[in-house]
Amino acid sequence: MNTLVQTVLEHGEKDGGKLAVGFKDTRLTYAELSRAVKNAAFILKENYGVRAGDRVMISAVSKPNYIIALLAAQYLAAATVPVDRSAKEKSLLELHDFVRPALFLTDTKIESDSVRTVSLKNLVADSLSGNAGGALAYEMPAENAVAEILFTTGTTGKPKGGMLSCGSIEASMENTWHGVGMEKSDVVLIPLPLQHSFGMRVLRSALYIGASVVLQNGFVFVQDLEKNIADYKCTALVSVPASLETLYRQLGEEKFVELLRLLRYIEGGAGSVSADFRLRLVRLLPKTKIVNTWGSTETGGAIFWTSADAEKPGSLGKPIAGVEVRAVDSEGNEVSARDINTAGRMCLRGKMQMFGYFENEEATSSALKDGWLLTNDLVYTDDEGYIFMLGRADDIINVGGEKVSPVEVENAASLFGGIRECACIGVDDPEGIYGKVPVLYYVADGVNFDRKSLETFLAQKLERYKLPHEYVAVGSLPRNRMQKLDRKTLSEWWRENGTERNALSNEVVQAILTRRSIREFTERPVSRAILETLVKCGTYAPSGHNMQTWHFTVITDGAKIAELKDMAERICRAKKNAYFYGFVNPAAVIMVSEDRRNHDALQDGSAATENIMLAAHSLGLGSVWVNGIIHICDDEEMRPFLTSLGVPQNHVIVSTICLGYPKSAGRELAKKTDVVSWVEEKK
Repeated sequence: MNTLVQTVLEHGEKDGGKLAVGFKDTRLTYAELSRAVKNAAFILKENYGVRAGDRVMISAVSKPNYIIALLAAQYLAAATVPVDRSAKEKSLLELHDFVRPALFLTDTKIESDSVRTVSLKNLVADSLSGNAGGALAYEMPAENAVAEILFTTGTTGKPKGGMLSCGSIEASMENTWHGVGMEKSDVVLIPLPLQHSFGMRVLRSALYIGASVVLQNGFVFVQDLEKNIADYKCTALVSVPASLETLYRQLGEEKFVELLRLLRYIEGGAGSVSADFRLRLVRLLPKTKIVNTWGSTETGGAIFWTSADAEKPGSLGKPIAGVEVRAVDSEGNEVSARDINTAGRMCLRGKMQMFGYFENEEATSSALKDGWLLTNDLVYTDDEGYIFMLGRADDIINVGGEKVSPVEVENAASLFGGIRECACIGVDDPEGIYGKVPVLYYVADGVNFDRKSLETFLAQKLERYKLPHEYVAVGSLPRNRMQKLDRKTLSEWWRENGTERNALSNEVVQAILTRRSIREFTERPVSRAILETLVKCGTYAPSGHNMQTWHFTVITDGAKIAELKDMAERICRAKKNAYFYGFVNPAAVIMVSEDRRNHDALQDGSAATENIMLAAHSLGLGSVWVNGIIHICDDEEMRPFLTSLGVPQNHVIVSTICLGYPKSAGRELAKKTDVVSWVEEKK
């Protein structure tokens, strides 16, 4: 048996100068990582009494600190319990009371005398600076010893801790290594949470074979992704499917291809990449191997689909050698599952699977049957051995005795050009005839989405009983931390609102949710009637005390627009704290100014600006809010020019709006999700 600790130590001796872990400007070679692990293990044992068989909770920060601490604890044959670095104190205390660890390595402040914490940052700092670990020899643990306890991130029920032995982790690392086709020369970028099984299995496998890993704290900022790929010369990227599709929309097709075209492979996991997007990736990145992996906390990666399987884009792929898959009925009897009507629950067997849930015999006995791991996924296998998943068993929709797979409906709808993402669920038939009927929640790809065209499109793709009875527009689909679709929340939405949620996502809401900043425009002019309508929308914005001190300067003279741009660029370049990002070929510029004596000038002018931009988007126009001129409107050169355009002398510029018909779709920027606080009456 080979453990991860053992192989990392061997890499430190044989290939010590090679990069093991990179994070921003921090780079650790395998020699440095090995030395730090030994030192940290010595500190944990001598200073804190960690012994074999203990459990050690660790905050799974996406930094080398986490890797050093994890390997150090396993060096001592302790079982590591990675936890969400951003988890609330209440959740951490509940998990701590359940797991009863000997130690909690974290830099999160915990207000509890019962929790024994050690600073993760300080432990690693001491391990990197010292040499104490040389006196502590590594002893190979037993193959069946618990090495990790990974808690599931499912959307239903209480999280369960899957116990992974040293042997099962070795098998999982081998599966990922060979299933993905990972190579020792790879530099693998991992922008994933590391308490989750997907991030952990990729991290383990890369270190296991001596590849290099680059850590990144999520997909929130595209700039980090671009910088890491360039600075570290990454050859591989792993991503949850939803994040990869969001990246595509944010960058646009051309920039997406430019960023990823030199990667050797891209792996998607923790959810299935849609059939349509898989084929798009294969087409756009012909030199990059596309991999989609099916796995779970309990199994690690077990079933793999690659670019070579492009003729079966809707399948999960095939099991890796050493993994057996079969389907069973509700009684646990094996069935010959060849289509949706004969599909059964998927069972797997292999050395990689967990051996039980931590202190949960009931869940363990339900999941493990005669050496097989029973899942709740309905599958069938075609004649070539490809496995097709229909969804969770309790997600299948029984329409008057006919089985409808929500995944099949979603795959068909995703082929429609105006759909960004969608989800199908079963709801009670309001007429009481069919029992359940499908409903499709969808996110439109623009304000001009035509639902009738979608209905016609699906009628040509699906049998009549599979067609959605309702179509509900939403701004986004609910997802868990790993970006997996949360069907339970969708069902709750339906029970609470039904089709009322359609009213909550009308044309106005869709315009707000789909507007993007556009800086480049076509030659097509914008009519005077449209511009007058936009300005009128601006004047209908709220105004403090109804003062209405705003003024709208509309410029359609191309020469004047060019002069404004050149002057703004030159002045901003010469000043500090003034930036002008420019624009290309707008048909019109609308400057919103306000009387400087109005204390509500900024608020009033901003509201008017947003009205104009949203109205423009609803009419098929693109727009961008240019901020630079705000800071230079009183410049000795700029002020006379503004006056010549008609801007009142006592006014300050609140916004400059560039308008026109967009040359290309704007980038969808990631939105922060931790900016809302709810103060509600307790029930």
